[in-house]
Amino acid sequence: GKVIGGGLPVGAFGGRTEIMDMLAPLGPVYQAGTLSGNPLAMAAGLASLKKLDEQNSWETLDKLGTQLAQNIRAAAKEAGIAAQVPQAGSLLSIFFSETPVHNYEQAISSDKTLFQKLFNHALERGVFFPPSPFESWFVSTAHTQADIDKTSEIIAEAFKKAL
Repeated sequence: GKVIGGGLPVGAFGGRTEIMDMLAPLGPVYQAGTLSGNPLAMAAGLASLKKLDEQNSWETLDKLGTQLAQNIRAAAKEAGIAAQVPQAGSLLSIFFSETPVHNYEQAISSDKTLFQKLFNHALERGVFFPPSPFESWFVSTAHTQADIDKTSEIIAEAFKKAL
C-alpha cells in the first residue's frame, strides 16, 4: 500500500471485472476502510509515479538491478561458489544453491549459513541488504552507480574469501 500511496499508508485491492462490479456504487456490496482511497495518499502516489516517469527512473532501476545481479553471478562463478541470483528489474535475491530456485522448497534448501556470512561481511563494510535469504533486494532511485560498484566489490571480496 505504501508504494501506491507515495510513501503514505493506503488500502487498495483489485480483481476481475465481474467481482469488482459487485461493489457499490455499481453493485450491492459496500466496501470501506480507514485508509481506502485516502485522497492525500492517492495524490502522493500520483505525484511519485509522475516523478518516476519524468526522470526515466524505470530504465535506470532496471539497468542498476541487472548490473548488480550480473556482477554477483560473475563474482560467484569466479570464486567457484554455487549461487543463484534471480532478478527482475530492480528486484533480486541470492540463493546459495547448485540449482535454480523457482519455488519455496528450492529456496529453503539453499545454504542459509553462507547467506548469513555474506550478510555479516557486507554489514561490517557498510553495505546493508535484507538479513534473510528469503527477502528480495530492492534497488531504488536513491542508489547510484557508485553504490552498485561498492556493493559488487564487497560481495566479490566475500566470495574470494570463500565467505
